[in-house]
Amino acid sequence: MFFLLSEKIYRSLDNGTRTLRFMLPFPKLAYPFYLWNRSPGKTGSHFDHDCDLFVPSERKDVITSTLRWTAMAAILVGLGFTMGPMQVLKLYGVPYWIFLMRLDFVTYLHDHGHEEKLPWYRGKEWSYLRGGLTTVDRDYGWINSIHHDIGTHVIHHLFPQIPHHHLVEATEAAKPVLGKYYREPEQSGPLPFHLIGSLIRSLKKDQYVSDTGDIVYYQADPGLRHPSNF
Repeated sequence: MFFLLSEKIYRSLDNGTRTLRFMLPFPKLAYPFYLWNRSPGKTGSHFDHDCDLFVPSERKDVITSTLRWTAMAAILVGLGFTMGPMQVLKLYGVPYWIFLMRLDFVTYLHDHGHEEKLPWYRGKEWSYLRGGLTTVDRDYGWINSIHHDIGTHVIHHLFPQIPHHHLVEATEAAKPVLGKYYREPEQSGPLPFHLIGSLIRSLKKDQYVSDTGDIVYYQADPGLRHPSNF
């Protein structure tokens, strides 16, 4: 969804797409569109079993998922006729979009918005370990327990087989081993309002990376900060 953009791909985007991608609240509404069209520079769809996202053995699973999604969409249309579209919007549509905004928020901040510039590796410089160690843990306050301690993102990337109810314990055990390569998250109050600032700062300065090099860092497009410049 927030796939890394090279400068060439970024510069090829029209102004409207750049605005929708980097200016709040639009990025927090992007997930359904990403499922249909993927990220800029990518082709295919999550609903297309022939997309290069999937290996041949996953073909039946993708078809099954798409059929179930279609059935759910048909049920919602039917409910719209029986209950009225506004009732469906209130009972399903609004909670659905709130959930998607939370999903986008959490997903983005686990790979962006850290106080120090984090490298992105590609080509010969990339490894599974390096990739995992450049993700970021976050503290969501009392929400941590509601969404299965998802803020323990680093250890989840390194050892995805660890069940969620052991992620906090595993993170604490790994910290002495990871040493300086582990970045302690900023402690949250009951609600993680501090992360809103991290999100805004990142959307302003993390637009694209260089077209060349195997260790790259996000760069900013100064013109994007002011819509009047478009």
